[in-house]
Amino acid sequence: MITANCIRKSYGTQGAETVVLKNVSLEIKDGEFVAILGASGSGKSTLLSILSGLEKADGGSVVCDGEELSAFDERSLTDFRRRKMGFVFQQYFLLPHLTVEQNIKMGAALGGGNVREILSALGLSEKRKKLPRQLSGGEQQRVSIARALAKQPKILFLDEPTGALDEETGRSVLNYLAERQREIGFTVVMVTHNRNIADMADRVFEMGDRTIAKVFHNPKPKNAYEIGW
Repeated sequence: MITANCIRKSYGTQGAETVVLKNVSLEIKDGEFVAILGASGSGKSTLLSILSGLEKADGGSVVCDGEELSAFDERSLTDFRRRKMGFVFQQYFLLPHLTVEQNIKMGAALGGGNVREILSALGLSEKRKKLPRQLSGGEQQRVSIARALAKQPKILFLDEPTGALDEETGRSVLNYLAERQREIGFTVVMVTHNRNIADMADRVFEMGDRTIAKVFHNPKPKNAYEIGW
């Protein structure tokens, strides 16, 4: 479970601050698929970074899997993320000197995922010996997603995971992600600006005026082939 209470975050110096988040509170249940929905600049990516401990809030608290993140020193926090969390960012952060397969195996080494199965499911089998520089942006994004899934994290954080993918590939990737989430039961926290993709989530937190403006519950979440695009 993730519980955030009165999160505040600003950037800039005193007198010239830009408030990004103000008094954001939410609770995410174990095994839940949650979407954080909002326009560009609404603070959703910053909120994702704070919920995952990648960034510190100026005020408020985040408790993740029973642990107060602010109580960790940097080394302990890094270890906590390594053991519990997986990440898919808008920047792919692939290791340039490793092949597709080797990048994914780095995730599998931490969680034991089936690399061959994941390569096949995400359409990467024929690219497994390629280096990141030999891939398109969409292919690199799929490798990033594959690496995160291979880790089999307890919580998976995704920031616009289909941003570089065409519709056919995007639907396929989202479908596989949802299937794995139902099968294994990990928690998904996904940032998106696409209301259609948010229809796949159990709950949707919509950002507005630097806080959570609305919360929607989807009694019957759609699958990746039912949503609009």
